[in-house]
Order: sequence, then structure tokens, then C-alpha cells
Amino acid sequence: MHSQDMFNLTGKIALVTGALGLIGKEHCKALAQAGATVIVADLSLDACVNFAATLGNNSKGFALEITEESEVEKCADWIEKELGRLDILVNNAAINDHFQTSADLLSLSSFENYPVDMFQKSWEVNVKGLFLCAQKFGKIMLKNKQGSIINIASTYGIVGPDQSLYQDEKGQQLFFKTPAYPTTKGAVINFTRYLAAYWGEQGIRVNTLSPGGVENGQTDFFMQQYSAKTLLKRMAKPDDYAGALVFLASDASAYMTGANLVVDGGFTAI
Repeated sequence: MHSQDMFNLTGKIALVTGALGLIGKEHCKALAQAGATVIVADLSLDACVNFAATLGNNSKGFALEITEESEVEKCADWIEKELGRLDILVNNAAINDHFQTSADLLSLSSFENYPVDMFQKSWEVNVKGLFLCAQKFGKIMLKNKQGSIINIASTYGIVGPDQSLYQDEKGQQLFFKTPAYPTTKGAVINFTRYLAAYWGEQGIRVNTLSPGGVENGQTDFFMQQYSAKTLLKRMAKPDDYAGALVFLASDASAYMTGANLVVDGGFTAI
């Protein structure tokens, strides 16, 4: 196979969860541009359908609440009935903690005061939801003895947060990075290894993509501080992960499974 053809996803069916988010949309665009039919899955049906229409390749939109087993099964049944197969699953959906007020932000984000219900909510989406999607959609892949599952983790699944990044110019702590996101993303990375080992002989490859921080309206000071910790001295653009995603989805990574592909500008290298 010609090296350029290895990245061709023409005729492949791909599902992206959390598809309407900042990076989720870029994942969908990248897969569609490589030739895949993309199932855009997120909470709003209308928004999913509308965005899918911009992708071409007969892409579809589907409303999906990944924490509800019956909803994930409903989506899997629809894929089997309407499309007959699933080749690529991108488990991208995730949540990060949000607080109501700035006072709550500083107080409740500290580990000593962090509410257990917030931890549980993150676990429901970031781990349980990913588990359900891998289980239900993986069954479709098993029938064809092939598929690529890409679990989206984070640099914070690899290293602990540097809490000084969340200080202002005067060194005052604005908030703390809470324990839920790093804990759940670490779980994603090892769950990937479990699935890769379990399904390796069945032709299903399972890998993690761990992105670094993405520019998304942060303060100039935060962006400068974060960029200084990377070897490339910048935060990621939303589309900086497109190449890595297509690589993991395609035959270009045919001998790769159980791996964690870190694309973070060198944030975790030192």
C-alpha cells in the first residue's frame, strides 16, 4: 500500500462522541476530510444534524447521552440497522468542573473542600460513559473482526497539574485544578490498555490520544504561563490534533494498539 493511501478513510464509518465541542468538531472534520462518513454524536439532535450536514460523505447526526446505557444501546442498534458497520470510534466526550461563583471556584476547587458529588459526576461521564460506548459500539466492530477505538485522554492523565498555572500576575491563586479530571483521564489511559489486550486477537485496535492545552479564550497571562512550560512555546490550536487522529483511525497505525499518543507540544517531556 502506498504510504499516502494508508491514511485514506473512504468507505469507513466513524462515530465521534462529544462531537460538538471545541476539539470534537475538529475530530469530525479531520475524519470527514480523510473520506469517512462521520456520525456526529452529542446532546443536541438538531445541532448534530446541522453540523453533520457540513461534513459531506453522507455524515449523520445522533443525539447521545453517553452515561445512559439504554441511550448508547439505542445508538448502537441504529448504526447496525442503518449503516451495518462501525469502523472507528472516537471516545471524545468529557466534562471538566465548573463552579457557580469566583468564591466557590477558589474554595471548592481545593482538594480539602472539593465536593464528592462533583467527582462522581466527572466519573460518570469521563469513565462510565466511555466504558459504555466502548462496550456497546465495540460489539459492532467484533462482528466484522476489525475496528479502531481512540480514547481521548489528556496530559493531566500522565502528570499532575502544576497549580501555579492557575495563579494571577501577582501570584494569587485563582483556583485549583480539581482532582476529578486528572483522575478520570488517568483511568482512560489504563482502560485503553485493558481493551487493547482484551480485543487484540479480535482485530480491534485501541489507542489513547492525549492532547495538551488548547487555545480557547484564556487570559493572555495564562497562555503565556502555559506556553512557557511547553517545548514549542505555545498552546495548541484546535486543529493541531487532526493528523494524529487520522493516523490512529487509519491503516497508517495498523501495528499500533494499547499505546498512548501524546501530542502536547512537549508539555510532558520535561
